[in-house]
Amino acid sequence: MGEFWPVPDVLAYLAGRWSVSRSVRDLASGADGEFAGTTEFRAEEETPGGLLHHESGTFVWQGVARPAERTLRFLRGPGGTAEVRFADGRPFHDLDLTSGRHVADHPCSADLYRGEFTVRDSDHWRTVWRVRGPAKDLVLRTDYAREG
Repeated sequence: MGEFWPVPDVLAYLAGRWSVSRSVRDLASGADGEFAGTTEFRAEEETPGGLLHHESGTFVWQGVARPAERTLRFLRGPGGTAEVRFADGRPFHDLDLTSGRHVADHPCSADLYRGEFTVRDSDHWRTVWRVRGPAKDLVLRTDYAREG
């Protein structure tokens, strides 16, 4: 089928529980870290027709381990796409995996987050965020594997 696996409905694809493995590299300082945990995409009342994304695990930065978590909201978009929002409702980015690959930008103050989303098969996908600006110079690579 090619390098990417097309997803006709991003919310149907993401629904469920995934193991998460993320590497974080600060290109300016050379420091790096990693996150390991799980994420769950589930229906809930505050996101009608969409999914609540809750990620939790342990983030290790320069040898120091800390618990970490985040919550996002995935709202249904047209044609099987999604609109991703922060937990407080602010817009984050759009997500269209109908070709199996998507690039999204998110400006944050003077920094720009550019995310590349790729789907490998029915149980594996990846995001790579490149963050550039006066405050940050990072690469965050996250691999997701469907659980159970």
